[in-house]
Amino acid sequence: MTEALEILFTASFWVAAIRIASPLIFATMGELICERAGVLNLGIEGIMVVGAFAGWLTVYLGGDLWFGVLVAALAGAAFGLLHATLTVPLGLSQHVVGIGITLLATSLTYFTYRVVLPEVTSPPKIEPFLPVPIPLLSDIPVVGPALFNQTPLTYLAYVTVAVVAYVLARTPLGLAVRAAGENPSAVEAQGISVTAIRMGAVMAGSALMAIGGAFLTMSAFNSFFFEMVNGRGWICIALVVFGSWRPGKALLGAVLFAAFDAYQIRLQQLSGGVLPYQVFLMLPYVLSIAALVLVARRATYPKALMIPYQKGER
Repeated sequence: MTEALEILFTASFWVAAIRIASPLIFATMGELICERAGVLNLGIEGIMVVGAFAGWLTVYLGGDLWFGVLVAALAGAAFGLLHATLTVPLGLSQHVVGIGITLLATSLTYFTYRVVLPEVTSPPKIEPFLPVPIPLLSDIPVVGPALFNQTPLTYLAYVTVAVVAYVLARTPLGLAVRAAGENPSAVEAQGISVTAIRMGAVMAGSALMAIGGAFLTMSAFNSFFFEMVNGRGWICIALVVFGSWRPGKALLGAVLFAAFDAYQIRLQQLSGGVLPYQVFLMLPYVLSIAALVLVARRATYPKALMIPYQKGER
């Protein structure tokens, strides 16, 4: 019991938790932007797969790491454009389109992988982002290594949360996005296109989702393999609800889930095989569901979420 508690106070545990949280942060911020504009993007899982593959393949073919991140973001934005075109001006079911985007993106990724690398039996490796310690701050016990000795993409995740929170709360653009998800007729009354706001939000959000996928192949690991996203996209949808559609609370939710995940790995080692490993794999999801149930009852969702809007409607 003592050893299990001591894990929570070790630097290595929190380093792992922040690393696990980083792709969730990107994708959660992306989903949050979409939903604040009134669009549920269930294509997140497939878009993360596309981002993971596009970024990795770019670097594998000789591109720069940051160029790989850009390509991943553009690939995500392209699928976001497809999603937005079908759901915003055409008003098709956001549930059906989102699941279709996930299936299309995932299948297209796997097809492209087999076409580009037909003879490969094990995933080729690339040189990923390496941790960049921040002087002085990285020397702080426990907190320093966890927060300030990470890869550049983790630092970018911090910045993303701050930017999303600032834009949504403090800028006219953020006000327009929030209004599009709450009262789109009021947006139209101000002479602003609800369609343009929602489509732009879905494209920007999808780009962030793809960067979350790229983190897996370019920072957490150094290769692409099937099933590497492993349901993270669905977790991010739950984290948006857990965070009550607020960037700061969603960030805490991502770190909390990541801490559960990092903790179960260490508990497996301590148990010595007494319990089946599936019990530990299940633990972060069970705890996350419990936390979601407690929080979601008090959450206030965007009033126009998943409601199609046509110009001139009231």
